[in-house]
Amino acid sequence: MRVERIEASKHKKDRILVFLEDGACLKITEQELLDFGLRSGDELDEEALKRLKEAAGVSNTRAAAADLIGKRAMSRLCLERKLREKGASEAEARYAAEWLEAIGALNDGEYAAALVRHYGGMGYGPARVREKLYEKGVPRELWDGALEELPEGGEQVEAFLRSKLRGRVPDEKEKRRLTNALLRRGFPWGEIKSAWRRMGEEIEQED
Repeated sequence: MRVERIEASKHKKDRILVFLEDGACLKITEQELLDFGLRSGDELDEEALKRLKEAAGVSNTRAAAADLIGKRAMSRLCLERKLREKGASEAEARYAAEWLEAIGALNDGEYAAALVRHYGGMGYGPARVREKLYEKGVPRELWDGALEELPEGGEQVEAFLRSKLRGRVPDEKEKRRLTNALLRRGFPWGEIKSAWRRMGEEIEQED
């Protein structure tokens, strides 16, 4: 296969476009250009062409991975899934994730802690935060350490109730409504009941 021409990308820094005689355009890096020693007019045998296409696939996947992480933090699992959705092979997605981890751009532990702080700040309790960690593809072995970032549950519950009541004494219907809202947010029944007691109110768990 003949290399028709080689030129720098006008849209992506450090990207090199390699145009082949069959009309294909391979996107590689400057380092890969040097590694292969490519020049316009070169003839590539089947093995060299295969290695060049593999290198281009890895390079393209790395670039896509860096773009994704640059736009939004995510777990390694979600990153690899998105890369495969974009056409990367399983191996290319794995190599790209490993590369980002090696340079410190991808870290599931830091991402898990950030998620916990975010959802804890929004008033979610442990159960709901665990659901979020699962949804975002965070490995289970990182959950316990990340959940240490949550504020004290009892304080969160009491702050929520006081913000809703604003000094009012709630009737039974309102107490039930606020209790159910806290349960949906992932707070355990024991913490909710204790918070009501500290506020001078009692509530019984529904059957």
